[in-house]
Amino acid sequence: MDATFGLPVLVILIAVALLFDFLNGLHDAANSIATIVSTRVLRPHFAVFWAAFFNFVAFTVFGLHVANTIGTGIIEPEVVDATVIFSALVGAIVWNVITWALGIPSSSSHALIGGLVGGGMAKAGVSAAVWSGLSKTLLAIVLSPLIGFLLALVLVAIVSWLSVRSTPFAVDRAFRILQFASASLYSLGHGGNDAQKTMGIIGVLLYSQGHLGEEFHIPFWVVLACQAAMAMGTLMGGWRIVRTMGLRITKLTPMQGFCAETGGAATLFMATFLGVPVSTTHTITGAIVGVGAARRMSAVRWNVASSIVYAWVITIPAAAAVAAVTYWMVLVLR
Repeated sequence: MDATFGLPVLVILIAVALLFDFLNGLHDAANSIATIVSTRVLRPHFAVFWAAFFNFVAFTVFGLHVANTIGTGIIEPEVVDATVIFSALVGAIVWNVITWALGIPSSSSHALIGGLVGGGMAKAGVSAAVWSGLSKTLLAIVLSPLIGFLLALVLVAIVSWLSVRSTPFAVDRAFRILQFASASLYSLGHGGNDAQKTMGIIGVLLYSQGHLGEEFHIPFWVVLACQAAMAMGTLMGGWRIVRTMGLRITKLTPMQGFCAETGGAATLFMATFLGVPVSTTHTITGAIVGVGAARRMSAVRWNVASSIVYAWVITIPAAAAVAAVTYWMVLVLR
């Protein structure tokens, strides 16, 4: 595959990118619905419809700052060609499928970033990376779950203080209603941050082929296609990961589910408006651990949480390795 290629190859690559977006929705559906399912506020199938709707309409709320970061802030646009994009998507998809099969809530976002880095560096070495954008993303790996943890912890403290004179039944009933709002906000944040990553991939692909003119931007049809693909993936669910996220880390009440979702949503909203491609998986996991720790440290199943952290650490290098191997295999077979 050369730097410039024909329309059929371009269409195939866009289709593969949308497949990744679909798998992102499938894989990360748990992020949006794990808490509202585990607290039994919504049945699983109603919850995925709820999450899919807000995943889709997210583009009406947020700008395209994250898409621009992915398109121009991870690897140099001049490095991008069909082989690099194909390798990046294969790296991300393979890692997503492996972690989905094992029920591990790893980050689809960082799998994609790892794939981009692996494919870009396989072609042009370390000079392919835009280190300013990449370092910002790597920093977010640490900060997003930490911020989600702290916000959820503070919210539990505030809500507990405000509810001290209410009966447990009244508190439970109130937060079952409020959790509809918090789950909606989290799904909105998830759709706003995650779908934009695939938009950035398709955008830089079109830009590298001269289809966007002199200035990088994201066409509206790309926005709609990516939001729809993610929403369809969310509709397909992801029950293995729902079980890990919603049931195995800690038991949740509706009040705790509300605090976890609200803390996670606030983190995603801030990151998306700042153009930082954070992991929705990292964010909600940090928030769930935060509400569990607010009750007591022993309420968190730290062995499960630690296994999730290990998956976070290896996601970028694992996806990068798969992408690099794919790039070299394509060159050999070409």
